[in-house]
Formats: sequence, structure tokens, C-alpha cells
Amino acid sequence: MKLYIIRHGETSWNVQRRLQGASDTDLNENGITLAKRTGEALKEIPFDLCFTSPLKRAKMTAELILAGRDIPIYDDERLREISFGEWEGRDSALLPAHMLDNFFHHTEVYEPPKGGESIREICTRTKDFFQELIYREKLQDKTLLIASHGCAVRALLQNVYADAEIRNFWHGCVPPNCGVNIVEVANGRAELLEEDIVFG
Repeated sequence: MKLYIIRHGETSWNVQRRLQGASDTDLNENGITLAKRTGEALKEIPFDLCFTSPLKRAKMTAELILAGRDIPIYDDERLREISFGEWEGRDSALLPAHMLDNFFHHTEVYEPPKGGESIREICTRTKDFFQELIYREKLQDKTLLIASHGCAVRALLQNVYADAEIRNFWHGCVPPNCGVNIVEVANGRAELLEEDIVFG
């Protein structure tokens, strides 16, 4: 099994540095261009099926990458982005600095805002998706596209990283828009082949 795990294309909220989380935002023009460019770069990859977050920015990214191909696309709630609760939609510059600093640099002590989700919670639901996927017998010889979000992608990859620890959750950075991570799975063991590739 080979997995191409991708973060969605750019949105206006990305540019404005607003927290998107579970908010259902659209791709902007640059995001559409990025997704199309990624689709062109991956046109020779023989995808069998695709799983995507139900949020529009991820689903549209998948649809643009797979445009013109008859490949089934399935929504899965477990691939949805982390929820920021009452912080959703806010300008990150106006939020408590220590909370954002913890989210990006000290994830082991990050406390979600009211109504939000913890790093451990998103790791749990994405692990549930990942484990179910890699042991599905009919998919063992398939090539899959998985379209999701920055935090959700890193949460998925916690199942792959050799040095997976909550304090090193981001692995150096937030995945870039349309960044592609390629994972090979054999006999239940996952190996990261490429990390955060952007085609441009």
C-alpha cells in the first residue's frame, strides 16, 4: 500500500493568519492553482481511491488533483481538522501568545480553548482512521490519496514517524499548503518515503 497524504491548498484565512480549524473555508485562487499543479505532478500516479476530510478546502483539493480521473472519493470525519472552539476564525495575532506558542512549540502542554480539541484527541481519531486503513485487506496493494489539514496530517504521521512524540508533533513545521507526504505500508509497518514535497 502506498499513501499520498496531502494538506489542502491555500485559503484566504491562511493568508490572513486566521485560525481555520473546523471552519469550512474555501480555497483561494492560489490554492486552486497549487492543487492543479499538484495534480499535474501526480498525474502518472495510479491512484485507486481517495479519502478526504469533509471540509471543502480539503475535498476540493482532492477533486482538483484527481480531475479527469474516475477515482472514488470518500469523506471521513476522522480526517477533519482540529477544532479551535471559540478561537475559530480569529486573527492569530490577537490571541493569547502563550497559547499559540504552546500549540506550535510546546504541544505537550497545549490546552485547547473552550469548545476546542486537544492534540491528543486529534491523534486518537486519526490513529483510528490510519489503523483501520492499513489493515484493510482489500487495500493492501492499492495507492491512495488522503487529503486533510495541517494539524491532522501531522497527527496521521505520528503513526509513521520513527521519533513520534507529542513534544515533537510538528516535526519542524506546519505542513505547507499542498505539501505531499508519501508513505509505504507493508505488513502493517509504515515507512515515510518523502516529507512535505511541494510541486511548483
